[in-house]
Amino acid sequence: MAKNQCSSVEIEKAIRSILETIGENPARKGLRDTPKRVARMYKDIFSGLHANPEEILGKVFHEEYNELVLLKEIPVYSMCEHHLLPFFGHAHIAYLPDGKRIVGISKLARLVDVYAKRPQVQERLTNQIADTIMKVLQPQGAMVVIEAEHMCMIMRGVKKPGTKIVTSAMRGIFLRDIRTRSEALNLITAK
Repeated sequence: MAKNQCSSVEIEKAIRSILETIGENPARKGLRDTPKRVARMYKDIFSGLHANPEEILGKVFHEEYNELVLLKEIPVYSMCEHHLLPFFGHAHIAYLPDGKRIVGISKLARLVDVYAKRPQVQERLTNQIADTIMKVLQPQGAMVVIEAEHMCMIMRGVKKPGTKIVTSAMRGIFLRDIRTRSEALNLITAK
């Protein structure tokens, strides 16, 4: 089996082992198909491991546009790499084109999904999205803000439901120009 391929059989064995280790019977009626279901689910929720994020933004359109582009409230969910529990919320992406290139807006949402469908930490996810936009589109700047709730803070540990973690990554003009940064942040928070 190739190193980058996910084996359903191996996942099923691992899930059976976990069930047995916690004292459950993986052969009982309610759990009999659980290892198969989890294997299918893992192939989907970790499918970003086998995708090239730069290819998502690969097709650009040549357009003379150099004003703010903002895609907000992109639903995002991922699995925290520390506990393999979900975190979920919204991503907001802004970029200021270079006056020559723009990208289809659905590509930005797909970029979020590719990076989110990996074991993640929210901080890295935020940076990866911003860095890929800068590398591929070469805009004047990029901003990514992610607001998410983490099940590892809700179900275990401090048990604080409703707590949101907000991360941001600013690149280019969004770091240098307070007016550009403020415009984007105001548009993100506007209802």
